[in-house]
Amino acid sequence: MSLKDFVFSRIFLKNVLGAIVVLILLTVFTLTGLKIYTSHGRAYGVPNLIGMTEAEVKEAIKDEDLDYKIIDSTFINENNPGSVIDQVPKPGFKVKKNRTVLLTVNSWIPEKVIMPKFTNISFRQAQVQIENLGLKLGRITYSPSEFNDLVLKAMSNYEEIHQGDELSKGSTIDLVVGKGSVLDKTSVPDLTGMSIGDAKIAILDALLTPGVIIYDESVLSLQDSVNARVWKQRPVPGDAVLGSSIDLWVTVNEQKIVLPSDNQTKF
Repeated sequence: MSLKDFVFSRIFLKNVLGAIVVLILLTVFTLTGLKIYTSHGRAYGVPNLIGMTEAEVKEAIKDEDLDYKIIDSTFINENNPGSVIDQVPKPGFKVKKNRTVLLTVNSWIPEKVIMPKFTNISFRQAQVQIENLGLKLGRITYSPSEFNDLVLKAMSNYEEIHQGDELSKGSTIDLVVGKGSVLDKTSVPDLTGMSIGDAKIAILDALLTPGVIIYDESVLSLQDSVNARVWKQRPVPGDAVLGSSIDLWVTVNEQKIVLPSDNQTKF
């Protein structure tokens, strides 16, 4: 039998056809198996674990076919010790089952920081150092000095602190600042319409102290508190004060925010 006759013979064509069928079946079975193994087309939203303890995390993901791993810790004074402060993937992100969620938790023990030299530097320098160290700027008081805006003393919990002292991260630092005359007063800036963060910066730039934040009934969520703006303040803009704290009333209701230009337009 010639090669041509063999190629076109019924036996050869039957075997080729059978091989093609087997190949197609193997391909279908393989793809189907991969879809089942990888849960093709099925993804699950990652639950929000922020604020939970490790025990609560275990309970939250036990029915979600997810795992977790704590990869880092840091200390934030406002958060509960041991609670989750960050997660990857973020809440709501779609993942396949058996995915590991990476967690950062709030440390049980506050991190210690070494105090730099706060005295005999400008108020602005001291403010930057306090922020960079993860500390909080507290009250600002004034004392007579020939050097305006020079830090004379730094305090924490009513005790003077010195270079080299150790304090917990998140501690509040009060500053005594020099002023040419304790009778010199500062004009209160107009903070109307500012965000809370911008208002605090303006207050500190005026060498005054941020006071309490009062949220009105329109602020219902964390996002509202971020978006809230100042609609009222005490002392009022233009008052001459000395080292006073400025209390802020904030809202997300735009109708309550009356800017100075709005008042001028009405007249």
